[in-house]
Amino acid sequence: MSHRLSYGTVRESPRQAIYVVRVHGELLLPHEIDDIAARMRERLHSRGESSADVVVVQGDSRETFRLFGLPYSVGRVRAAMFNAAVNWTPIDLD
Repeated sequence: MSHRLSYGTVRESPRQAIYVVRVHGELLLPHEIDDIAARMRERLHSRGESSADVVVVQGDSRETFRLFGLPYSVGRVRAAMFNAAVNWTPIDLD
C-alpha cells in the first residue's frame, strides 16, 4: 500500500544525521511503521549510510504527533520539530 510520505534530517554531528519520515493523512499500525523505517534504512544503506537512525512521525499537528524510533533520536527529532528546524521533502519508498 502506498502512503504519502516526506522526509527530513536532523543533524546529529557534521558527519551523521537522524532521518525523519513523516506519514501524511493517515494513522498506521505498528508493523506498517516498522516497514517504512526498514525501507528508509535500505535506501540509506544503498547510499552508503549504514548506521543512520530513522524516526517515523505520524499525526497532523503538534498536539497529535506520534514519533517512533530509538528514544534518543525521538527526543532530538521532537526538539527539532518544536523549533521548526526540519525541512520536509516528498519521498517515495515503494
